Amino acid sequence: MDVNENLRSRQWFGGDIKNGFIARHHLRATGLGSWAFDGRPVIGICQSASDLTPCNRHLTGMAEAVKRGILRAGGLPLEFPVFSPGEPFLRPSSMMYRNLMAIDVEEALRANPLDAAVLLTGCDKTTPAAIMGAASADLPSIVLTGGPMLNGRFKGKAVGSGTDIWRMSEELRAGRIGAQEFTDFESCLNRSAGHCMTMGTASTMACLAEALGMMLPGGAALPAVDARRTVLAEETGARAVGLAREGLTPGRILTREAFENAIVVNAAIGGSTNAVLHLLAIAGRVEVPLELDDFDRIARRVPLLVDLMPSGRFLMEEFAYAGGVPALVTRIRDLLHATPVTVTGRPLTEECKDAEVYDDAVIRTADGPVQEPGSGIAVLRGSLAPGGAIVKQSAAAPELLVHEGPALVFDSLEEYTAAADDPDLDVSADTVLVVRGMGPRGYPGMPEAGNLPLPRRLLEAGVSDLVRITDARMSGTAYGTCVLHVAPESAVGGPLALVRTGDRILLDVPARRLDLLVEPEVLAVRRDEWTAPPPPPGSGRGFTRLHVEHVLQADRGCDLDFLVGSSGSDVPRKAF
Repeated sequence: MDVNENLRSRQWFGGDIKNGFIARHHLRATGLGSWAFDGRPVIGICQSASDLTPCNRHLTGMAEAVKRGILRAGGLPLEFPVFSPGEPFLRPSSMMYRNLMAIDVEEALRANPLDAAVLLTGCDKTTPAAIMGAASADLPSIVLTGGPMLNGRFKGKAVGSGTDIWRMSEELRAGRIGAQEFTDFESCLNRSAGHCMTMGTASTMACLAEALGMMLPGGAALPAVDARRTVLAEETGARAVGLAREGLTPGRILTREAFENAIVVNAAIGGSTNAVLHLLAIAGRVEVPLELDDFDRIARRVPLLVDLMPSGRFLMEEFAYAGGVPALVTRIRDLLHATPVTVTGRPLTEECKDAEVYDDAVIRTADGPVQEPGSGIAVLRGSLAPGGAIVKQSAAAPELLVHEGPALVFDSLEEYTAAADDPDLDVSADTVLVVRGMGPRGYPGMPEAGNLPLPRRLLEAGVSDLVRITDARMSGTAYGTCVLHVAPESAVGGPLALVRTGDRILLDVPARRLDLLVEPEVLAVRRDEWTAPPPPPGSGRGFTRLHVEHVLQADRGCDLDFLVGSSGSDVPRKAF
């Protein structure tokens, strides 16, 4: 094999000097022979598999297929673990630990003898975190997600993780089903390895990794247990070797046009509101100017075409069989930029030009969309959200998109949870439920609690939706008229901190307004009286302290302020 001395790994393994000897002989202890040091590209397999992240647990098997692809293409695979923020277990919020994983990925890529990396991800925060870290290190990198689970099946019908959990939980609270039926449903929901099979955050970010150009075409939708995903894993490993030789880095792929393509795809799939935070954070890492209002402006011209829960009927299995993202691209080609290159070295539209839609019920045509253009994520501004807030129109009750009502205010999630089942709670269908103290700094970490459970009193009366306003997030699998990501958050003195029970609030989504209907002089008095809440528990040490002191607000993606921008892959040489 021809030795490529320009490969980054040659700084560690090349030559006969002492540093090269020390690097080589430690790898020889693993059983590698001289062939491993003949100048071939060294490809890291960034592994987020963990028993504490059940959605990613199967990635260890996929890593073996990736290794085969790397070896086939003439590379040397080196697998390593990184912190894995699993959605089901992490407290207070997995969102806070997205940034910790991003740090881990960035430092691991920069500090080690790697020419390129395969980023194995799946669960919600692992995909954006890995891309953020790779973008900052700017080392040639390619994403491979673990794929969605098979559809859940309950009483002969398909059920979706998240979406049907929220529905069944409310049915249980309202007394319309019993505990045994809920348990039976629970046991039928997650039938295989993989992440949520609804268009939640994991599925959304897999689709957007493909739209951004960071994953091979067709990689987002194939079920985790589909043999074709194993084939894709091998091809991903082989392509990583090509990236190393070509020097194609995330900085060349993640352009402004690529982000605009991702926003278009997110609107067309009915993607998660969390995508707003993640795309803003990734854009910050590559210093691409992306603003909150871009999501509204670009999405206004995009119809919702993919008929998946929570905004539609189907699940990721049907999306895969209908043709996945490549098939969707053929339906929205005119809305996409044709110039951004992907990890293949070619533009997304070119890669997908021969794709076909195999099921028009799942991937609709522009003439028969699930919802018309402009029905996706809307960005709201006004006296209650000067820094912006968002609402997912496709998951909201249409009759509540313009609504004025009295506020019912709670200062914490725990306070509201304790009151939600009170039969005497002073609440009606006109109420605007406000729960604060759930922002990126105040909770800390901005939990997925914005789809607040409805008060039991309303559930029993047959009310199915309510305007809810928080500085929190919500699961991409959730639904309801939930105003989220209110910025600035209440913990830093945003207007949300000044709302009192009984104040009138106006939500006008068509006008993109969210206003607190209280006289400015009254708010000025309240501001003078306001005192900041005490620091969140545990925020005096460790990563929680780092997060609380440096996290940016939701309108800037909740990254840490000192991580914005790229440091590149250069690192000082180690001298022995």
